[in-house]
Amino acid sequence: MQEFLEKVNKMKTTFGLSISIVTLLLVSAFSCKTNNEKKELPESQTIQKTIYLVKVSEPSNGKLYSLGENIELILKLHDNQLNPDSIIIYAGDKRLGRANGLSYTIKTSEMSLGTLSIRAAAYKYGQRQTASVSVKLKSNIAPKKYSYQVIKTYQHDPDAYTQGLFYKDGFLYEGTGRNGSSSIRKVELETGKVLQSVNLDQKHFGEGIALFNNKIYQLTWTSEIGFKYDFNSFQQTGTFSYTTQGWGLTTDGKFLIMSDGSNTIHFIDPETFGEIRRIEVFNDKEPVNQLNELEYINGDIYANVYQTDNVVIINPTTGVVKGEINFKGLLKDSDRTNDVDVLNGIAWDETGKRLFVTGKLWPKLYQVVIAEK
Repeated sequence: MQEFLEKVNKMKTTFGLSISIVTLLLVSAFSCKTNNEKKELPESQTIQKTIYLVKVSEPSNGKLYSLGENIELILKLHDNQLNPDSIIIYAGDKRLGRANGLSYTIKTSEMSLGTLSIRAAAYKYGQRQTASVSVKLKSNIAPKKYSYQVIKTYQHDPDAYTQGLFYKDGFLYEGTGRNGSSSIRKVELETGKVLQSVNLDQKHFGEGIALFNNKIYQLTWTSEIGFKYDFNSFQQTGTFSYTTQGWGLTTDGKFLIMSDGSNTIHFIDPETFGEIRRIEVFNDKEPVNQLNELEYINGDIYANVYQTDNVVIINPTTGVVKGEINFKGLLKDSDRTNDVDVLNGIAWDETGKRLFVTGKLWPKLYQVVIAEK
């Protein structure tokens, strides 16, 4: 009996060892197969996730070009041993074409003024790397220079810090600024008398105003909130918001047109106050910044340039400054007080073809005509 049990135990040991050996062989075979499969993966699947192919050599970031001037884009390889299979050039969201080698000529005659983002998308092994540069396009025409002639002088409230101005049916409508003094008001043209007004809460600094669809829209400077009023009653009917500073406001009859103190003008949906489009304003030398009070006149935008005596005439489609009016000397020294501030306030009488201008805390408002020098 003892001998029988010893034989059984010996058989179990031998059987277990056999199973262990078979298991080991199976694991080894699977491991070899897996390693062989890894070795057989194509090169395109094993290349590093980030690939560096090209960088921009020319032009330099922020370089200024005139509209119509060609931009010569020059690229440089990151690694002379790694040439892209292809390079596609983009300007903004527009695909321009395929580069021939490492250079590409970009024609700008049909482009908009302002910031232009140029991208080169380089491809290799099915992967893409993008190199980019940002340049600016200025106007290619010199603005016409205009002088002015005063036709008539009117009284103006010397306590009115004028931020917005428009004319309607024989009256001026004015938006005033400064915390605690901001308002909209209806003013009798001939006398300067305030006939109707409503004040903003003192926490708001009032800015530009415009009339659209029988509502007066009023911006505030840094509160990022604007107000809507019934044109006849001045009763507030709503608010709207925006994410820039609010400066000047006018309308072309379709959109509200807004400045924010930079060289950018925004075209706004009057119902949603969402931005439809924007333009960047340039003359033939540089961007024209600090655009302030606006007025839409005969298809052009007239804009005060803050802290100057200048009003610029802007093409609303392209942003090109077509003309410049220098109002230096408009307010006589004899009419100045210690509180007088800068030129600001443009209103246009469409029916009578009359142009009115004034300034912040000015005691006078002027009807003027302009003529090319």
